[in-house]
Amino acid sequence: MPATLDLHEEILALKKARNAVILAHNYQIGPIQDVADFVGDSLGLAYHAKATEADVIVFCGVHFMAESADVLTTDRQKVILPDLAAGCSMADMATANQVEECWNQLSQLGIADRTIPVTYMNSSAAIKSFTGKNGGTICTSSNAKSAMEWAFTQGEKILFLPDQHLGRNTAVLSMGLSLSECVIWNPWKPMGGLTEAEIRNAKVILWRGHCSVHGRFSAQNVVDVRTRIPGVQVLVHPECQHEVVSIADVVGSTEKIIQTVATSPAGSKWAIGTELNLVQRLSRTMPDKEIVFLDKTVCYCSTMNRIDLPHLVWALESLVEGRVVNQIIVAEEVRKYSKLALERMLAL
Repeated sequence: MPATLDLHEEILALKKARNAVILAHNYQIGPIQDVADFVGDSLGLAYHAKATEADVIVFCGVHFMAESADVLTTDRQKVILPDLAAGCSMADMATANQVEECWNQLSQLGIADRTIPVTYMNSSAAIKSFTGKNGGTICTSSNAKSAMEWAFTQGEKILFLPDQHLGRNTAVLSMGLSLSECVIWNPWKPMGGLTEAEIRNAKVILWRGHCSVHGRFSAQNVVDVRTRIPGVQVLVHPECQHEVVSIADVVGSTEKIIQTVATSPAGSKWAIGTELNLVQRLSRTMPDKEIVFLDKTVCYCSTMNRIDLPHLVWALESLVEGRVVNQIIVAEEVRKYSKLALERMLAL
């Protein structure tokens, strides 16, 4: 490439040369979003991965998202993750062995056949495969309510993996269940740390997992920002703790957060509880509104931030040179049932 080309121009040229499409999550850094063909939440990215005819999908997100893209695309297409270190701490909180052990214990109680797994997109392909094999579906923060509604038409209980906060908030605030009908399964304890009666009486069994970014927001953050900025509206992601979501003004996925602020009147004030890259982008692109981070402490999603322009250029240059680097390949047996679960989600 001519030395005069900057990184953005080089990426666009390399992308065209290799018939590649770049998908970027809302939490990606600005320079990555600037060269992406589509920017969105995990649901939107799943739709675009399935729909694209490109030979290569360069996924600027984290590992579980790239796995889902590989499941939803054809054998002809390749999915590339520019940095393999871009993982997800929440997804790591539920391993396939742990979930299988949980299911075995539910089976021993005779209730697994009446329990429907609902798995958040933020999970490994192996967990998605378990979900598909056992009659469940995948959800995102955009469609968790629809997924739960569907699950209750299929069974009596839900095993919600792996984010306890999204599961609890959806069950209680969107579905009208009580907190007492939700129990937490701790994979490090026998029987999940629950009694047989607690398991049998529960409507939703929540996995003991959480997002390291959203889980840090507290009810005190909400109280403090309302004191500091009179008239501010608090807008948070449903991965936040129940105590935070319960007192927020608006709750929604990253796409809902974006749309809520974009359609609000000039001069409105927003304190947003989600990943900082997104909050900063909203503040920068909507200067007619006062937009602040809910917590005073800076907190990026460290794994999302691993994807940067140098890694992206390297991945694309390698492809043009005939070397496929950091390809994400889901094993066929895992892929089969993962796709079944993902297709159920897309149908919802």
